[in-house]
Amino acid sequence: MNAPILNLHTPSADDELVFLPLGGSGEIGMNLNAYGYGPADDRKWLIVDVGVTFGGSDEPGIDLILPDPVYLAGFAEDIVGIVLTHAHEDHIGAVAHLWPQLKAPLYATPFTAAMLRDKLKEKGLEKAAPITIIPMKHRFTLGPFDLEMVTLTHSIPEPNGLAIRTPLGMVLHTGDWKIDPDPQIGDATDAEALTRIGDEGVLAMVCDSTNVFVEGVAGSEGDVRVEMTKLIGELRGKVAVACFASNVARLESVCVAAAAAGRSVCLVGRSMIRVTGCAKSVGMLQGVNFVSPEQAGFLPDNSILYLCTGSQGEERAALSRIARGDHPHLTLHSGDTVIFSSRQIPGNERSIARMQAQLEEQGVQVITDADRPIHVSGHPCRDELRQMYSWARPQIAIPVHGERRHILEHVKLARTLQVREAIAPRNGDLIRLAPGPAEIIDEVPSGRLYVDGEILVPADGPAVTERKKLAEEGHITVALCIDAKGRLVSGPDVRVAGLAERNPKDGEANLDALAEAAEEAFERLKAENRRNEDLVEEAVSRAVRRAADRIWRKRPFVDCVCLSL
Repeated sequence: MNAPILNLHTPSADDELVFLPLGGSGEIGMNLNAYGYGPADDRKWLIVDVGVTFGGSDEPGIDLILPDPVYLAGFAEDIVGIVLTHAHEDHIGAVAHLWPQLKAPLYATPFTAAMLRDKLKEKGLEKAAPITIIPMKHRFTLGPFDLEMVTLTHSIPEPNGLAIRTPLGMVLHTGDWKIDPDPQIGDATDAEALTRIGDEGVLAMVCDSTNVFVEGVAGSEGDVRVEMTKLIGELRGKVAVACFASNVARLESVCVAAAAAGRSVCLVGRSMIRVTGCAKSVGMLQGVNFVSPEQAGFLPDNSILYLCTGSQGEERAALSRIARGDHPHLTLHSGDTVIFSSRQIPGNERSIARMQAQLEEQGVQVITDADRPIHVSGHPCRDELRQMYSWARPQIAIPVHGERRHILEHVKLARTLQVREAIAPRNGDLIRLAPGPAEIIDEVPSGRLYVDGEILVPADGPAVTERKKLAEEGHITVALCIDAKGRLVSGPDVRVAGLAERNPKDGEANLDALAEAAEEAFERLKAENRRNEDLVEEAVSRAVRRAADRIWRKRPFVDCVCLSL
């Protein structure tokens, strides 16, 4: 409490306090939330978190997906700051991509700032986008917002809730959290601060919904450390542990368990090296030392433990390469063990199962949290949600960070806890919190951006749309050459990609059928139109597409190239 408290003025008749989710309300991940204060035509905006989600099979060639900030970018000069609650990718991963559109000051605690700084450097923004480092439990002001960092616990260091005070009331924005009595790194949940904030009066609570369907509590990192120490002490041969690199407490627990078993630890994977470097730079993991892959190769199997990335079966991650047998430094054999100290992110089940099967085929023992209690969630289960509501006692509940079903269930739960109002937001809903009853007053532009290589493209843009069509329907190229009198002198030459054939003879016959359809379409054109390349390409493409539909019952992408001599 060493910062001055905002001298809250009396609100004018036109002042409003609004909440705007642009990501994270309808999916788990890609969090971007904003608070606006002032008259509708002169609001100041505070952004909380700017995160990513990850592409899957529905987004071919896309690794990262970002919330579209186009609405807020239109008010960039009125954004007083971007405050980051913690360093997970789904909360900071889009900052470097979107900051050039928002150009607002950045605020983060030391570990989060260290993680973010690396991302800004990759984009050449470390000087243009300076970060103001704020300590835990700090209180400071940004425009009309009086902000207090509230210490919570999660699966990463320095998780914070935000108490956002305004002249029209206070919002408690929880970020991601759980109630862990023994988090191993950092302080436990600041129940005293939450109770004090609740006593002061919370107008609205914007709260994590990830585990709303799970009864009980998430569990403690302290219990994981005890079990991990016991388990690793039982094993012989090489041991590899796969976990999320951002869970520094888990990394430390593995290192403690390895030391107790007389094993040295080797980091495998770039994100493991990057995260441990950031953690050490802010005073964490003190006394923990690692051996290089080259050094590890000279140690007896019973004296080494590998900390690996790739718990989700990512194709290019370290553990997948180990499972395929193409990692440059590490091989595993019969008698070795891989421990998965992580959860399965929905959508990754098949890739994880495939990787685990590859390991087991090599005789490697696979141990998961289904076998031993070696993982706990970082998000609140229902008993923890009930506790948070009893501390904060908000008048309004606004669930975020969840799919639609999570958010609707959270609304039901909040209503059983005597919350006066509850709203289930969607991305783009502009919600007025005060004055008057909470209500959705507008729907603003929102959506998704894809990171396609180094380019940001809209999710419904032509490049990605065409790529999906190519993946689903296949591709046909037709080339033909026309002389000065509009006569066909070469072609049609047809090439097919991504369309199945029963046998090579069918393939030849189908190519002939497509070429015949193309030639017939050309011959049907009037003589004066055969020199018009656009008309030729349109007619030929249409005819070939119809022929492909008859042959394959598909509508492939047809690319016709007409060359005039």
